[in-house]
Amino acid sequence: MFTRLYIHIPYCQRKCPYCAFFSEEIAGTDLNAYASLVQHEMHLTAQATAPRQKLESIYFGGGTPSLLDPHLIAALIRQAGTLFELADDAEITLEANPGTVDFTRLAGFRQAGVTRLSLGIQSFDDRMLHELGRIHTSQQAREAFAAARQAGFDNIGIDLIHALPGQTGPMWRTELKQALNLAPEHISIYGLTIEEGTPFDLRYDSGSPLLPDEDMAAEMFEAADDVLEAKGYGHYEIANYARAGFRSRHNSGYWKRDGYLGLGAGAHSFLRDAGHGTRFSNSADLKEYGAALLNNTLPRQGIMKLTRADAMAEFLFLGLRMAEGVEFESFEREFKTGLEDVFGREIRQLLERELLTEDSFGIRLTRRGMLLSNQVFQRFLP
Repeated sequence: MFTRLYIHIPYCQRKCPYCAFFSEEIAGTDLNAYASLVQHEMHLTAQATAPRQKLESIYFGGGTPSLLDPHLIAALIRQAGTLFELADDAEITLEANPGTVDFTRLAGFRQAGVTRLSLGIQSFDDRMLHELGRIHTSQQAREAFAAARQAGFDNIGIDLIHALPGQTGPMWRTELKQALNLAPEHISIYGLTIEEGTPFDLRYDSGSPLLPDEDMAAEMFEAADDVLEAKGYGHYEIANYARAGFRSRHNSGYWKRDGYLGLGAGAHSFLRDAGHGTRFSNSADLKEYGAALLNNTLPRQGIMKLTRADAMAEFLFLGLRMAEGVEFESFEREFKTGLEDVFGREIRQLLERELLTEDSFGIRLTRRGMLLSNQVFQRFLP
């Protein structure tokens, strides 16, 4: 069972040197042909999937989904509605690179049915944008945001990255100020990580003097927390802030272990079934992905039936990402046993280190716990 649909568009105008997500430079690719493959995959999946609930959200991610023409986005939304049925208030998100959109294009996406825009701004500093290999300037980012408002989008999120090479605390506070000047409904804040196999991995090592150290990165995280919450943005997940009523419903579903179906090359899925859930991914080889579909075969791989221990661990390390944390009652309802009975020793140790806090309802990360979240999550792995 799934209530959310993720559609992966694995193409970019230019691949960013820090990015480890599956994507390729577009270089003359026929996006119409790729969209047709995704539609075919959607059709095959509908035939193979058991009865399900209405879709509560669709998310076009990438890559750069805004490279697709609006009519292709519209066709995918229509088919999803026909095959899976959309809830009346379904949230439909499109990720967009500011360097690929203008008013006409954005108005087309809005008319196609997109209700929420996620702009990958990353920085308002042109030097930082150049370092990140982005194709847009800070001015283009502001113009894209203004055009989105003009096109009718009243739910816009922006992404920012901190702990960039050469970035200082005052520079980061200036970034936050400029983000607030736009008054988006949602802001995602990510610390730069040097991912293995990326060009940044060759350019910087963990001890590079150009990268802010751990203390500086932590100060930037805390600065974002202080500045954004003071302006009415609730810190509802480790990397995400939103005005009241504007949390990302789609991504919140991931952290709550809602079932979701991933379509497109390299997409991941989690289906809720009679057991504890099944995870799998699609082939991240575009030729292999296309060949399977042309043979009327779903391009799935790495199919894993979760054990009870797997599911309990996921419940903890996904749920703890959110500000509400994990409730004792919800854990017991899901697994018919008490949270303390399963993870009591780990919880006590993390409480002693002040990485978790506890009340009568459940457990949550402290601010320090958010900074060291990976250390917390590892304690719950089976």
